[in-house]
Amino acid sequence: MKYYEIGQRIRRYRKACGLSQEALAEKACISATHMSHIETGNTKLSLPVLVNIAEALSVQTDALLYDTPRFSKTVASEHIQNLLDSCTAEQLYVIIDTLEALKVSLDKHVGD
Repeated sequence: MKYYEIGQRIRRYRKACGLSQEALAEKACISATHMSHIETGNTKLSLPVLVNIAEALSVQTDALLYDTPRFSKTVASEHIQNLLDSCTAEQLYVIIDTLEALKVSLDKHVGD
């Protein structure tokens, strides 16, 4: 098992959720030091800790164990919200126009 890769996936999901290591550690009922060691691959994590981290990130454990391209809708929504929060009003108008055009194109060219 490649603990460094698992740790890096945890880190990506944590950042997508806008959480600090300390905040995720608290939600997962572990110390911030332990969370840091998990993310860097310097420690093995137990199954209960993996489950707690997955629940805190609102993802399935498989998403942390395997390099899957899928985000849960919750993680994706939070990531998008963090991006939108950093935009000016003018940038938001451009993003909305772009997303509407993209959605029309997806509906036209990509099946369900």
